[in-house]
Amino acid sequence: MQTPADRQDRHEYPAHWEADVVLRDGGTARIRPITTDDADRLVSFYEQVSDESKYYRFFAPYPRLSAKDVHRFTHHDFVDRVGLAATVGGEFIATVRYDRIGADGMAASAPADEAEVAFLVQDAHQGRGVASALLEHIAAVARERGIRRFAAEVLPANTKMIKVFTDAGYTQKRSFEDGVVRLEFDLEPTDRSLAVQRAREQRAEARSVRRLLAPGSVAVIGVGRAPGGVGRSVLGNIRDAGYRGPLHAVNSAFPEDVKEIDGVRAHRSVRDIEGPVDLAVVAVPADRVPGVVAECGAHGVQGLVVLSAGYAEIGPEGRERQRALVRQARAYGMRIIGPNAFGVINTAADVRLNASLAPEMPRPGRIGMFAQSGAIGIALLSRLHRRGGGITGVTGVSTFVSSGNRADVSGNDVLQYWFDDPDTDVVLMYLESIGNPRKFTRLARRTAAAKPLVVVQGAGSAPQGHAVRATRLPHDTVSALLRQAGVIRVDTITELVDAGLLLARQPLPAGPRVTILGNSESLGMLTYDRCLAEGLEPSTPIDLTTSATAADFHRALSHALADDASDAVVVTAIPAIGEASPDDAELAEALRSAAAAAPEKPVLVVHVELGGLAEALSLATSTAPVPPGDGAGAVVVGGAVSAAGGTAEAEETAPTAEGDRTAERHSAATPTPSVRPPAVRRAPPETPVALAPAGTTPRLIPAYPAAERAVRALAEAVKYAHWRREATEPGKVPEYDDIDERGAAKLIAGLLERGEGLAVGPEDTRELLAAYGIRVRPALPAPTPDAAAEAAHALGYPVALKATAPHLRHRADLGGVRLDLADEEQLRRAYAELTELFGPAEQLRPVVQAMAARGVDTVVRAVIDPAAGAVLSFGLAGAASQLLGDTAHRLVPVTEREASSLVRSIRTAPLLFGWRGSTPVDTPALEELLLRVSRLVDDHPEVVAVTLEPVVVAQHGLTVLDATIRLAPPPARDDLGPRTLPVY
Repeated sequence: MQTPADRQDRHEYPAHWEADVVLRDGGTARIRPITTDDADRLVSFYEQVSDESKYYRFFAPYPRLSAKDVHRFTHHDFVDRVGLAATVGGEFIATVRYDRIGADGMAASAPADEAEVAFLVQDAHQGRGVASALLEHIAAVARERGIRRFAAEVLPANTKMIKVFTDAGYTQKRSFEDGVVRLEFDLEPTDRSLAVQRAREQRAEARSVRRLLAPGSVAVIGVGRAPGGVGRSVLGNIRDAGYRGPLHAVNSAFPEDVKEIDGVRAHRSVRDIEGPVDLAVVAVPADRVPGVVAECGAHGVQGLVVLSAGYAEIGPEGRERQRALVRQARAYGMRIIGPNAFGVINTAADVRLNASLAPEMPRPGRIGMFAQSGAIGIALLSRLHRRGGGITGVTGVSTFVSSGNRADVSGNDVLQYWFDDPDTDVVLMYLESIGNPRKFTRLARRTAAAKPLVVVQGAGSAPQGHAVRATRLPHDTVSALLRQAGVIRVDTITELVDAGLLLARQPLPAGPRVTILGNSESLGMLTYDRCLAEGLEPSTPIDLTTSATAADFHRALSHALADDASDAVVVTAIPAIGEASPDDAELAEALRSAAAAAPEKPVLVVHVELGGLAEALSLATSTAPVPPGDGAGAVVVGGAVSAAGGTAEAEETAPTAEGDRTAERHSAATPTPSVRPPAVRRAPPETPVALAPAGTTPRLIPAYPAAERAVRALAEAVKYAHWRREATEPGKVPEYDDIDERGAAKLIAGLLERGEGLAVGPEDTRELLAAYGIRVRPALPAPTPDAAAEAAHALGYPVALKATAPHLRHRADLGGVRLDLADEEQLRRAYAELTELFGPAEQLRPVVQAMAARGVDTVVRAVIDPAAGAVLSFGLAGAASQLLGDTAHRLVPVTEREASSLVRSIRTAPLLFGWRGSTPVDTPALEELLLRVSRLVDDHPEVVAVTLEPVVVAQHGLTVLDATIRLAPPPARDDLGPRTLPVY
């Protein structure tokens, strides 16, 4: 329905329809409304369209546009007639328009809700997904203007355009008459249309990142004539890494007779390079970057890595310079990593790209790494590359991206790439900020279902240069939402690497049961305590004694792995004493060969002062799978043992997300006392064993210099494995027959039309909730004692008398509530007490309410956060829960399984299930209430906040005693809208 605002704004330019989009091939285009200033662009565009495409558009030969046509196609009211154009370099590459029509097929205005739609795509850009992107955007515009259905007439031979419509996923009808195919389709998004849209988004954004990480040719712009400097260093890093494609050095200051720099072809401008350039690495001062971008765009460069600083990190002036950089690059169809970036790395054998400031190329592996911070990126890479045969040998990276200011390409884009990258098995991310938490959570959930995603998230405000959406959610809440999406959330980069090492080359544990064995009783007990502290289920440690041989370790590990009561094994090792003690290499081989015989269970090693063991356990040069029959050993090492075999203290000084707390977090001298196990078990008598079964492929075993680090990594793997198992059956969002969605929508629209865009009144709140099957117990105002008595008589005794003033609302601890008032005498006495304690009735705003059945007081809330989206929260009522922050959260829409876990995830949940002999309450009714609130806010984005407090959950049923709702006009676009690149 057309609103007064629509009529008022009929001729105003709708700037919010402008958007940058990623096309199917990874390039970008800008979509914007067509205006009267576009006449020349339209004519030029039409001249470049083939006669066949013109015929398909107009059903007849149409060589040129008349002046009348140009006027018609450039003059729109942005309500009943709308035209959008996709542009690259400021020029049209495609157009789409709709015209509202009535039942007779003639031009019409609202309330007509149908429109004819037509496209025209330049032949050179057909096949890039331009029409599909335009369809998403013109459909969103039409829905905003009250149009619910599109009609299109297409010639049967125009199969490409027919496919655009049929593949979009909308509910549609198809007919054939007079030689023309007529398609009609509803514009209401469906599950299929959203799935199609997101699949296209993933493919497009993944390809845009792939163009940056696997370019066919590279130019480094800003290569100094003298050794040193950023540009010259990066050029050397690319060359020394063995990059497989053409490499060019560019500097406008090169003398004309300079043809080579460090063995690389030299040019004064990108335009002088013969042949295409896929990636430009920009290392020039910020004031020269616009000229470089223009040259790159003119030459057809596909993407930029901008190392140059001087942008948003320096303040408002730099921030505007950064926005201009992104606008300029996207206008040419290019994407940007940076500015102020550390660079990118791709270790694939057919690429070998080190376009970064890292002086050495990391060894190839299966871990994808993303860091917004250059400093953290350096720390991560150095940690993975510290020893030639150490950590790097088993934790090589597939690709590495340091995004700097993250002006364009973000962690979301790189996640899209890694999702189906066959060279990446584990993803590690250091995020100082999350620009779009709603989208990140959606992508993380999908990625985590396929491969582990480990994240360190900064807890402070966004650093300079990072534009993020404002969020009202606490940091801990955002972290909890990430964990629900399958993200392995850790606090430090030490934990990031520790978890990544385990997940990269060990199977996921089937459960929390842990066997501990080793040659140190004390280290075994320490490991046992840490397992208990992390929620694992360790068995009594097996002590092999300090005289254990390599064969003893092999036999004990083989027995533990064969035990059906064990899901994982932690091996503890200290320097042995005696002539028969194994050397490090012998012990490593014993552990490898035993683990290889049971590849379905993870094995970890905790070593103390055994640098040689760590090195022996890290003989491989890659985390790539070892071909069958290959005898090379390959073991992951999680400790920071130096190249000389020293201890791990040096690694503990690396930066962390929340300061340098690793020494405190990982001190082996601070065991967590817990339930002590029975006496430590001794290993059974030795039996002869074979150390290395013939033809067995060695496994990569992670080794850690501290028990708490190994156990923490294992605990994260256990929780992630549990999430993966549950993710295969996520549950369903239930349908309730008694929900009146249309009635609720009508009520909401009426409230918003009356200007009630904030707090909804009590009566309307009850009516809106009732439309979703949620009954709120009425409370009658009691401005005087007599009014209170009349209200109690109407409701029936016993009653409650409550003060609803803001400072006393829901604060029974302050004495503003009187319960179980059995008669009028008690009611009047309570009324006098309240007014004597807290002031006159005008300030207290007392109400009378019928008593509810006794139970547990809870709170249910839902809010629309501008960054995270709709979030449902649950906790017990009362100051204690608020003080401890004992509230659980889930993203909307909530499934049946998620509602059940939400109720059980708070620390005070035992109070709902009969704690200390109390009566269990009706949790199924509570879960249903949560699901109904979730449906309400999911169905109606205008509902921006709902609070039900208190909700008394009794043994049978529940009672909602009070409720508030806030409304606001829905956003023009959200994550369910058409694909767009963020604008920071």
